[in-house]
Amino acid sequence: MSKSLRVAAVDLNGQLRGKRVAAGMADKQMRMPLSVLNIDVFGADIEDSPLVFESGDQDGIMETTDRDPIPLPWVAGDALLDLRMMHNEDGSPFEGDPRIALAQVLKRFAIHGWQVIAACELEFFLLEDGGNLAPPINPKTGRRLSGTEILSMRELDGFDVFFNDVADGAKMMGLGDLTITGEAGIGQFEVTMTHGPALHIADNVILLKELIKGTARNHSMAATFMAKPFTTESGNGLHTHFSVLNATGENIFCNKNTLESAVAGCLQAFEASTLFFAPYANSFERFVGGAHAPTSATWAYENRTVAVRIPSGPEAATRIEHRVAGGDANPYLMFAAIFGAALKGMEGNANAPAPISGNAYGQPVLMPGLLTDLTAAIDGLGAPLLKEFMPSMILENLAATKSQERDLFEKMSDHEAILALIDTA
Repeated sequence: MSKSLRVAAVDLNGQLRGKRVAAGMADKQMRMPLSVLNIDVFGADIEDSPLVFESGDQDGIMETTDRDPIPLPWVAGDALLDLRMMHNEDGSPFEGDPRIALAQVLKRFAIHGWQVIAACELEFFLLEDGGNLAPPINPKTGRRLSGTEILSMRELDGFDVFFNDVADGAKMMGLGDLTITGEAGIGQFEVTMTHGPALHIADNVILLKELIKGTARNHSMAATFMAKPFTTESGNGLHTHFSVLNATGENIFCNKNTLESAVAGCLQAFEASTLFFAPYANSFERFVGGAHAPTSATWAYENRTVAVRIPSGPEAATRIEHRVAGGDANPYLMFAAIFGAALKGMEGNANAPAPISGNAYGQPVLMPGLLTDLTAAIDGLGAPLLKEFMPSMILENLAATKSQERDLFEKMSDHEAILALIDTA
């Protein structure tokens, strides 16, 4: 039997918040203040939040999800995580819980007899441990990484012990097989997950990030998914692939009209959804023209310069790849924004503009693109379109959280701000 159990839910920043208890308490009802899911990235209450003093800082009930306890292989001794979601005292779902926000969007798909199947590609940097913003030492050569090694097998082999532990840990945790490649930045890698039901995959993104961060520490390194840790290197993205199956398991995106209506929905919500893709001021540093971080509301078939790409492959595997979000995005909120927008387009039989041909960075702007900074992105949460598929409490709490964080980060130097995000993003 495990020696310890972590009982936790996920806050608006994608951080696990909860309690460490004895393993024998797995069946006990757990409570936690509802306000804990609406705190800033530093772990502090949001000033003037109605969830704190105005309501007496009420407890919520930590309800179980459909996941069994999850092993935490990087934690010393036997340890498990019980991933939960927050409910109100009367048993109703707490609409400030990002996991519940996604679940509500997916229920709207279920009304049509549809299920969203998703997969993600996560980019991250390995760093020297000890708080230094520097590339790691290659364990085999003993030399610090100093150059770009896109898809280098030699560089992957240098960190093979680390990646073996990550891959083995992923299997223990039920995250499936991983594909790992070297990316464009110094010490940057990408991990691709197997596909599955969308809510399960959003959980897996949270769990995989914790696994990689914890395993890196055990190997005397640090790992960060923050959007732009180095100004001179490429940023970290979080690409989402998704398709929609009907009740008989057929991919409805095989119908070109349905596919393009989903694309149209994503593009129509593109501007208003900015904060779900770029939740920190640092996130906007990643959006540089020609750097595979699209900022314009564009789409195309088999074209990596656009925001919404339709990859090539067998017709049965037709899917949408949404390429905008940074590695610092909360996967529940990101999924809810993408899928909610796609569903709205599908329900309304929306018409997409013509797909882009060639380099999207040099194309005329036809639709509103991403908002250009954090303040504008916060204001964008007030768009009526978002209220059609995102809970109002999520929009209000997220705006308050990001406003408080923005004010705190503005008091820091750029270096201090980056160090503050390395472990949390």
